[in-house]
Amino acid sequence: MVENILIEKLLQNDRRTVARAISAVESGSQASIELLKELYSKVGGAYRIGITGPPGAGKSTITNQLAKYYRLRGKTVGIIAVDPTSPYTGGALLGDRVRMNEIGQDPGVFIRSMATRGSLGGLSRKANDAADILDVAGYDFILFETVGVGQSELDIAQATDTTIVVLVPESGDSVQAMKAGLMEIADFFVLNKSDRPGSEQAVTALKTILMMKDHDQFSWLPSIIKSVAIENTGIEEIAGEIIKHNNYLIKAGKFETKRENHVRNRIKEIVEDQIRKKLWSDDGEKSLNNSLEKVVLGNLSPYHIAEEIIENFRKQL
Repeated sequence: MVENILIEKLLQNDRRTVARAISAVESGSQASIELLKELYSKVGGAYRIGITGPPGAGKSTITNQLAKYYRLRGKTVGIIAVDPTSPYTGGALLGDRVRMNEIGQDPGVFIRSMATRGSLGGLSRKANDAADILDVAGYDFILFETVGVGQSELDIAQATDTTIVVLVPESGDSVQAMKAGLMEIADFFVLNKSDRPGSEQAVTALKTILMMKDHDQFSWLPSIIKSVAIENTGIEEIAGEIIKHNNYLIKAGKFETKRENHVRNRIKEIVEDQIRKKLWSDDGEKSLNNSLEKVVLGNLSPYHIAEEIIENFRKQL
């Protein structure tokens, strides 16, 4: 049983306890799982916003300015900045706290950088757990800022209530955004650095693509907001569009459905992760290593070995 004093400190937003709790959930220990089980009944008060887009689009600046906007209105903000993990060292460049130093000292803002640890969608598998900790600690808004996602599968939309895709005029052919999957997850777009040449053409191209999506009078059609985040231009409009999207979800009866779908996908991810860990335990790795030579020599197909490993795993259940 999780110590009641730990939960009480989280509910009181004791920053040291919040930091330790997030570190614990990152470790994936059984104790952290027990903590998350105990806390879950208190989760649900925070509004979760995802900010994603190609590298260099200004996601960190927008996150920084949006946090300042909310703080000026008396709201508290938790920020989860997801950084890429090196495929060679396993380390991560946790630089967002440096870039957000301006708000990092604000007692109403909690910033945590997390490594992707191989998660293809740009969002750490543990980011959802960390958000639960911040939610319980009483933060009004939780901002997820993700790595540039390229062509990989995107999972930020499965963790947030509103997803913002940030682009810049230099993003070039807007169709690239659609190919990357960004068009599918955006609740609205922000064309940042819109004082640069080509911004009007980029907006026109995006609008053309958006109108090609299936929609009717009841659909939410993503809008495009121009900003120059470094000058704090367009931030109020971004905050306003978040409210507009939230109101739409509630009015259309889609808010609870969206969160229900998020929970469904999260449960699937937890189950798959637990099975993966058990499958590739010492016995699984040993079975794989013993069979590799047969595959290399062409005696057996990788599918034969995979079926054999799965069958051995089933016998252990």
